[in-house]
Amino acid sequence: MDADYQDLITELNKDLEWEYAAAIQYVQHATVMSGAQFESFRKELIIHSQEEIQHAQILSEQISFLGGVPTVEVERRLTSTSTLEMLQQDLEGETHAITRYKARIAQAEALGEYGLRRILEDILLQEEEHKRDLLSVLDND
Repeated sequence: MDADYQDLITELNKDLEWEYAAAIQYVQHATVMSGAQFESFRKELIIHSQEEIQHAQILSEQISFLGGVPTVEVERRLTSTSTLEMLQQDLEGETHAITRYKARIAQAEALGEYGLRRILEDILLQEEEHKRDLLSVLDND
């Protein structure tokens, strides 16, 4: 396998680890966060978690399509006893994901993998939406 493709697969697997972690972190945060002002946003975090699982499924399919093996490893998860800190952790995670997906889109473009680029752009759009949701709730507190 070409080294550029191997690097792409390696990085997609790292993205996959982060997607697994985000899903787990969102579920845990939604479950333990407190405060009446966050009640409706707890439901939004569960939706985010489900979308992160969808991203993981999409990435797994693409990794396999490219000749790789999707990872089962999970990146680090962050916890807190403070609702605001949890939301800030989630915001940092989304910012990190956005940066990674922009890099992966550039990799796909460079390799002429336009279908993969399009798929990654769709994931990026959802990650950006998650970031806006988190910024909105953090600005309202």
